[in-house]
Amino acid sequence: MGWKAIHRWLGLTAGSFALLLGITGALLAFDPVQQAWQAPAAPDDLRVATLVDRVAHTVQGTQEIRRLPSGAIVVFSFRGDQAQASYVHPDDGRVLGAWQPSALPRWLKNLHRSLLLGDPGRWGAASIALAMAALSLSGLVLLLRRMGGWRRLAGRVRGSLAQRLHVLVGRVVLAVLCLTSLTALYMSATTMGLVALDAASEPEVVSVVTGQTALPGAQLSILQNLAVRDLRRLNFPDAADPEDVWKVSTRQGEGWIDRYSGQTLAWQDTTLAQRIYDWAVVLHTGEGAWLWAVVLAVAGASVLLFWLTGIVIWWQARRQTPRIAGNSPMARADALIFVASEGGSTWGFAQALHDALGQVGHRVHTSALEHFQTTPATRQVFVLAATYGEGQAPALASHALERIARLSSGAVPVTVLGFGDRQYPAFCGFAEALERTLRAQGWPALLPLERIHHQSSQQFARWGEALSQALGEPLMLEHVPRVPPTTALTLVARQDYPGRTDQPTAILRFSWPAQGWLARLRGLGLARFAAGDLVGIVPPGQAVPRYYSLASGSADGFLEICVRQMPGGLCSTHLLGLQPGDRITAFIRSNDGFALPRTRRPVVLIGAGTGVAPLAGFIRRNDRHIPMHLYFGGRDPSRDFYFGPEIQRWLGEGRLASVQTAFSRVPDGGGYVQDALRRDAERVRGLLGSGAIVRVCGSRAMAHDVAETLDALLAPLHLSVRQLKAKERYAEDVF
Repeated sequence: MGWKAIHRWLGLTAGSFALLLGITGALLAFDPVQQAWQAPAAPDDLRVATLVDRVAHTVQGTQEIRRLPSGAIVVFSFRGDQAQASYVHPDDGRVLGAWQPSALPRWLKNLHRSLLLGDPGRWGAASIALAMAALSLSGLVLLLRRMGGWRRLAGRVRGSLAQRLHVLVGRVVLAVLCLTSLTALYMSATTMGLVALDAASEPEVVSVVTGQTALPGAQLSILQNLAVRDLRRLNFPDAADPEDVWKVSTRQGEGWIDRYSGQTLAWQDTTLAQRIYDWAVVLHTGEGAWLWAVVLAVAGASVLLFWLTGIVIWWQARRQTPRIAGNSPMARADALIFVASEGGSTWGFAQALHDALGQVGHRVHTSALEHFQTTPATRQVFVLAATYGEGQAPALASHALERIARLSSGAVPVTVLGFGDRQYPAFCGFAEALERTLRAQGWPALLPLERIHHQSSQQFARWGEALSQALGEPLMLEHVPRVPPTTALTLVARQDYPGRTDQPTAILRFSWPAQGWLARLRGLGLARFAAGDLVGIVPPGQAVPRYYSLASGSADGFLEICVRQMPGGLCSTHLLGLQPGDRITAFIRSNDGFALPRTRRPVVLIGAGTGVAPLAGFIRRNDRHIPMHLYFGGRDPSRDFYFGPEIQRWLGEGRLASVQTAFSRVPDGGGYVQDALRRDAERVRGLLGSGAIVRVCGSRAMAHDVAETLDALLAPLHLSVRQLKAKERYAEDVF
């Protein structure tokens, strides 16, 4: 069972009980805070003997002095037959008021520790604590996978509101919840007798009656040398029993003192188990550390948010659970398709391949990659594998490589198709690992490894053409991706550029509608977005969305894109025909690998044509005035200098440090954007040598030429674009 399955199963089964413990724990965490404000704490240098002397003058019939975890001093005494408990001021021993534990915290503690069920409830609470520890540990593993490792742990979180809340709260309090779960387990073990706190039974000691007068507590040498900060409680000898002794309990141990001579009759050091228990109490309850108690209260209350967002995420995943239509039994299928998918989208491609193979007469079985095997009936095997994080396998396929490596090789061809995002250094890394493992094991391949970027239906169709030729069968792959919930957007402004005769362009600005928190929590409607993310738009009468890079973010209050008319382009034609007031439906797709990290390092932005759109969005939100240097390439400054007026304004505002342009279709225009880089070689080399971040957006050919140019510029520094990508300093958004 993978970490994701463990986390989901524990959250669904033990989540309600964990919610109860979390809320009661949060309420109990306020008790130490209240105690810290009820009475002053004793000074660190105050001696117990001095405290005893002060109390003796203000409280008659003292039986015990106790130092609470908050540092406050409570004196237990008898006035006649009436027992009393009072706060006293450590500076002079005067009584401040009665001390009476609240009934509500006692009831909450009983509910928290044993679910109001006595000893059986203690076992139940311990089991829930164990489940919470496993839930926290699995959550931490999944968090690291989602963010791409420790280095990206503090990065921007994407996804629906429920996913973002789950991750944001998780990376703050997961460690706290894991710690409180582990301390709860240890405390439960001591309560149920599984761990012994005391090394031995209490010794039998009595004072030897000599006829001399008992010494006042202030004259006992052990109390004169003991600081109040180390005291837990001091029991006075019974005045009616001449053989009774003083008993002092400290952090270091317990001692019994002769009332007449002041000698220590016996001493027991605190055991290691007791010391661990003392720390566990502080860490679990916040007693004696009210600031930590506040942290615990926040962490406990967060369990409610964890539970709610977890349920929503589970429900969202359940909606996307794949159901392959027309699935033949594996034993009878001649074509097997195995899928490794993280979010579920790869299953849609598997269904398209399944249907296409079935239409030409194959019996096809499709299942998850963890079930990889072949049967005597198998003739072809296809593996569709997505990549997660830094080249990792999707959660449910985490052990697939090990399984495949243990299998003996066969003669059946196994063809791998990878899905990923080119922005990540480990693009299709898991598919590549599968390919290497299969070939090392001796499995043949019908086609070499192919990599699909951004779930491109066009790339998938081209792979289908190659597969059709290899099989010698009329195979046609038509994948219609599942469109997420969409939101209606209204065009509020447009800025037109003539461009070439057959390629007009416009910057389109849409309003960003306000959404209720419930719709956002459920993942419906438009997710929050940032410049560089993608907006998916489905043209009327079509099923396949087209994606455009965003030139704005949610913080701007609008959604902006730059659209060029493409020959025969249904979506671009539709968008360029819009007038203010017209509406479209759209959804957001994150583009994490292209996002700018929070940094003070300089940024080099390189774009050509409409590729300047996300770069303009980065500059627009550069409120901290990070040094940003733009290199822009176009054809004619009078026809396609997109965002030109804004770029000049941002220069004046300090959001943009410099801009270099190159226009290829006008005399002395400067050629292409890579020519602008060469002309500015010394500064570019200096920026990249000092740690600058690079973002490139435009056509694939332009990005290739830019990479070659930068490799040549960086050669004297023994740097390359590949090295910059490996260090996550270089990313491309190409089309």
